[in-house]
Formats: sequence, structure tokens, C-alpha cells
Amino acid sequence: MLSKNIIVLMIDGGRLDRAKNSSFFNKIRSKSVFFSNSITYGPHTIAAMHAFFAGCYGIRTGTDSYWSTYKFKKNKFKTLTEYLKENDYYTCTDIVSEIVIPKQGFDEFLIHDEKKDNLTDRHIRLLEAMKAKNIAGHNFFLFLQYSNIHTKISEEVLKVFNNFSKEYFENRKLNEQRYDKQFKKAENYLMNILEKITLLDLDKNSLILIMSDHGISVGEKVGERAYGAFCYDYTLRTFAYFLIPGFSPLEITQQVRTIDMMPSILEFLHISLDKSYSELDGESLLPLIKGQKVSEKIAYSETGNPLEEKKPPKTPNTKSVRTSKWKLIVNEYNNSKELYDLGNDPDENTNLIDTNLEIQETLWKKFLEIQSTKNKL
Repeated sequence: MLSKNIIVLMIDGGRLDRAKNSSFFNKIRSKSVFFSNSITYGPHTIAAMHAFFAGCYGIRTGTDSYWSTYKFKKNKFKTLTEYLKENDYYTCTDIVSEIVIPKQGFDEFLIHDEKKDNLTDRHIRLLEAMKAKNIAGHNFFLFLQYSNIHTKISEEVLKVFNNFSKEYFENRKLNEQRYDKQFKKAENYLMNILEKITLLDLDKNSLILIMSDHGISVGEKVGERAYGAFCYDYTLRTFAYFLIPGFSPLEITQQVRTIDMMPSILEFLHISLDKSYSELDGESLLPLIKGQKVSEKIAYSETGNPLEEKKPPKTPNTKSVRTSKWKLIVNEYNNSKELYDLGNDPDENTNLIDTNLEIQETLWKKFLEIQSTKNKL
């Protein structure tokens, strides 16, 4: 096994479009393997991150909604953390709530106070502690959640407006300014964390993944004031930057899934999958990184639209399957479907359902195939 630390810096609610238009993120891009078309399984943190750690969709792991953290089938799905722990990694995380990610496999499972803690200072101290582990002869896995975008959007949007508030949707410019202010703070956080990683020489022996779990609405579609209600691209498309010692900078535009990150890390470390556990939905991205031709995989996403209710439902009721060119959305809450030509209509404004029947039928078959895996272990 290669001697490498694993550091994941997760920017909760980080929008891909803001990252692509950011001079700071473009500096990261110039040094990294950048996946510019990465699709999350769930447009909210709990489902998205359980899928990331398991390399599997929540439709199979049991964690498919806000309320299903404790339904994660830990005896059937082995997490990234468990794999690393078994390979003598010291494992540590700092997150906003114990329900955000699977607990199993962590030596330290820390919870920060999103309103009081200075995450930059807190996470710098954790990096220093992990450096000490290196000096003592241990590789480490460190997963850090930057939750402050989520915190402010919760305070200034979720607790103020509902999903149909006229005041919110008629003030798109104000919504964007509110979000961009928080995104800038996320950039400052990353700048300080990456500087500390360099000062500690951890950049020389660590695979660093900078990623987001989902995006956040700024008022694009009435009915979703933040995230988790719909399956549109402003919340489903995420960013993923791999900083890997010895790898040349590269942008990969082919569609990938966040469930592909876990098997990619394992293959990079030459850690074999445990055949006694359920097979993964995700596939390693290393062949793509190495320039090999790999067929594009269908990306599946789902969430629970609360509609007029204050809380989302216990099970998903809006779902999507997509290629890089087309997306089919299935809204079970009102028995409707939507079809979008993503190449010509990236903002998903024109529903082409029943006008491109061959494409619709192909995606529908893929949708049914994925639905049929619900009880597959």
C-alpha cells in the first residue's frame, strides 16, 4: 500500500458555478485533477455524504432521506473510514452533527458548534494533531466539514422564508449576494487550511480532496428556497478537486458521481474491496485520471420535496436519472415527469417530456433498473 494521508475538505453547500468563476478556485484547479461534472446522489448533506462514504446510492444503503441516518445498513456496506482504519490509518472527523456521516471506523468523531466555533482555527489545530500522528509513524484520514454556508443560509433563508415565499423569489439579486458573501468566506477558510497543509509539508504525502456535497438555490425555481426539494442541477452538480502528489493538473469534463470518489481513493491506495460486503454502485475514476477511455455512467439522484409542509417526507418523492446531455426527473408527489436537454438548456427551463420519446424511454428504463436495486445487497 502507498504511504499517503487522506484529507477531505468538504464545503457544505458549495455551488459549482461559483467555484468555476472563482480566481481562488481556479488556482486550485491549476494544480489539481478537477472533475467539473460531478453529480451528487442527494441534494442535502445526510444522503449525499452517506453515499460518498459507502460508494453506494442511498436507495441501497438505507440512508435516502433526512430521517434515515440510523437506517444505514452498516453490516452490508463497508465505509471508506472502515477500509482505512483496517489499513492502520488514524481516522478523524470534525462535522456539524453526528448524523451527517456514518460513524463506524472513526478514532475521533468530533462535533463542532456551527454558531460559536471558528472552523479555521479549529481545523488548523486538527491538522497539527494529524502531523504529530505522521511523525509518530501513522498515516491519517481527516474529514473536515466547512458548515458555515449552511449555517448562514439556514439562519437567513430557511428560518425566514418558506419554499413559496414571494418576497424571496422576487429578490434574486439579493439572494445571490447573500450566498456569494458566504462563498467568499469559504474561499478564505480553504486558503488558510491549504496554507497550513503546505507549512506542515502534508501536501507532499497526502491525497487532498476538496469537494462540495450539494449546491444551494438562489431562487432559480419557485418551490425551493435552498436545497433538498428538487433534482435540478444547481443543487445536484458539485465540485471535486483532487490534489495528488505526482499527478499532472487535469480537467475531466465527463460526467462522474460523488459515489465514485470512495472507490477511487481505495484504488489509489491499492486497497482491495472486501467481497464479504455488498458491491458498490460507484466505480474508480483512476482510469479517467490516467487518460483511459471510460464509458459515461448514468447518475441517479433523489430527495424528498416537502411541498407545503415544514419538514421533508420520510422517503424520497422526486428522483432523477441523467447523462451529461439529458435528464429525466420523476416527481412521484404529483405523478409528473420532466425531460431536459442539458446541452442546449442547462438551466432546465423547457420541459421536453413526450417530445423526445426515444430518449425518454431509454432514461425511463435506466430509472426502473435503479429502482429495482432498492433491496439489493
